[in-house]
Amino acid sequence: MGWAGIPDGELLRLAEIEFDVFIRVDRNLPFQQNVAVLDLAVLVLQVTSNRLADIQVLIPKILAIVDTVPKGTATVVSE
Repeated sequence: MGWAGIPDGELLRLAEIEFDVFIRVDRNLPFQQNVAVLDLAVLVLQVTSNRLADIQVLIPKILAIVDTVPKGTATVVSE
């Protein structure tokens, strides 16, 4: 998308235009941004690193909730 380096607040506003769900590994995002005002659901992955191998174990859980997670919320997905 060419969004590298964009601050979180602006990134979330751009994401809500294009997507229904925004997935991050930044655990601080829900505390730093007011996700309640967004037309977007945020999934915060609780993993040891952002390496694909660490994230892959959460894919079944992500798929199980991605269609029903409410917009304007931040949901933590962990092992």
